[in-house]
Amino acid sequence: MKRIALFLAVFLLLAGLVGGLAYVQFVFKPEMIKGFMAKAAPPPATVAVTEVRQETWSPRISAIGTFRAVQGIDVAPQVGGVITAIRIDSGQDVAASAPLFDIDTSVEQADLLNNEATLKNADLALDRQRQLTRSGNTTKANVDAAQADRDSAAASVQRVKALIAQKHIVAPFAGRLGIRKVDLGQYVSPGTSLITLQELDPIFVDFPVPEQSLAILQPGQTVEVKVDAFPGRVFRGKIETIDARVDQNTRNVLVRATFANKDDALRPGMFANVDVVAGKPASVVTLPRTAVTYSLYGDAVFVVVPAEPQGGGAQASPIVGDIPYKVERRFVRTGDARKDRVVITAGVKAGELVVSEGQLKLQSGARVRIDRKAGLVPPSVLPRE
Repeated sequence: MKRIALFLAVFLLLAGLVGGLAYVQFVFKPEMIKGFMAKAAPPPATVAVTEVRQETWSPRISAIGTFRAVQGIDVAPQVGGVITAIRIDSGQDVAASAPLFDIDTSVEQADLLNNEATLKNADLALDRQRQLTRSGNTTKANVDAAQADRDSAAASVQRVKALIAQKHIVAPFAGRLGIRKVDLGQYVSPGTSLITLQELDPIFVDFPVPEQSLAILQPGQTVEVKVDAFPGRVFRGKIETIDARVDQNTRNVLVRATFANKDDALRPGMFANVDVVAGKPASVVTLPRTAVTYSLYGDAVFVVVPAEPQGGGAQASPIVGDIPYKVERRFVRTGDARKDRVVITAGVKAGELVVSEGQLKLQSGARVRIDRKAGLVPPSVLPRE
């Protein structure tokens, strides 16, 4: 019995020792490590920063427009026939009333000869009736009938002459011709486009703007335009007309501006990036677009502040060495945007430091290190706005 009791005591002692070791290894130790890790602060994130700038911007309205000729048409015949003469070349500059095409008029010329003969006979008959009237040998009714026959013959002559004139196609205004679409000897129907004619100087730009901008739009305001064909070149013109109605589907109003085009660089149909200078310059606070985090809950930025209060001020002093700072998330109200910068109307002040890159890994209160050499290089060609 004593041996059994001793064995049980030793077994219970060993079991308690093993259980205690297991508890320390699998329960106490993991909980202790978890507590240490929870208390340990994560390493500061490395970010790029930018300073909030005070700038002077003129109020602008941006839009997408299309160039349109002051006068531009597809030259087309009013009557059909075979092309008998082509008097111009593609791309040629022509004056008003310059001959362009001739359509066969052989049938009309024959009709003209016949109608002119009829008119001559009618004139003779009318003269005879007038002579007989003076001698009292005819009635006034015969004279009136002869007058009517003469007028009808004259009208027939005029009709054929007008038809012949329609087959001699001329430029209705001065401009530049496009690419010829027909060849010599080709039959053309009425309304067939033969060639385009465009007046290039001056030239219009038509563009829509939201109805909210009507209050600041006025004829005569300066309009700046950039086109893909001439990178870096800015064309300047003036607002000529603002449409009398607002489109009920888009709630936009159509605006037309006029541009001088002495070198014919601008062509109808070209794409136009339009900026309307719509007011006096004003002082604004701006940030790079990359500094703003956009979300459904509001736009926000991360402002860099000292990790520990220094001298009662909240603004970060110049960063020295590896001193960590923390970030403070602030909601902001954005305004106009130009190129890579955006106006901030509320939320930050000029001179504050704001995180410009690396916001995705941040939360309010997170500690950061500032890398002065960090920062993406903007592309030379920005996407269309």
